[in-house]
Amino acid sequence: MRKLRTIEMERLSVDEFRQAEKMPLTVVLDDVRSMHNVGSVLRTADTFRVTEVVLCGITGTPPHPEIHKTALGAEDSVSWRYVASVVEVVNQLKASGYTVLSVEQAEGSTLLPAFQPEPGRQYAIVLGNEVKGVHQEVIDLSDACLEIPQLGTKHSLNVSVTAGIVIWHFARQLLF
Repeated sequence: MRKLRTIEMERLSVDEFRQAEKMPLTVVLDDVRSMHNVGSVLRTADTFRVTEVVLCGITGTPPHPEIHKTALGAEDSVSWRYVASVVEVVNQLKASGYTVLSVEQAEGSTLLPAFQPEPGRQYAIVLGNEVKGVHQEVIDLSDACLEIPQLGTKHSLNVSVTAGIVIWHFARQLLF
């Protein structure tokens, strides 16, 4: 086996990426305070051709050197927008026919492995603040909550790690 060089990977250009078909998934960041987490989510969104990333509340926006450090240019390829109110975004998405899923430990949550996204539907996942999680008012508006099973002593994962796991789950079901 030989490690591939970057030039051999034949990746899309930014323009080709923008024109390419996207996975029917929007990622909403609810008060994510770390610029590195924002950049990491953007980079993962690029990897799996997420439709859009919506940055809400105190979540930082590009251009920003700390976002760029982890996004590595994904802030230029991925469609993103800032909306101050996460509640406004969730209501807009629901009105547009999206199934909105908060990623949170909650009563009656669905364990991620048990969730099967349906082809032809549009989904939005809401990921919350690194300390406080998703706002309760957003959970109240959500169609359901998804929860990643955890077997260790900690009760949470880093938000960008969570994004990667959940986005991969959708990609695995819808793209591969």
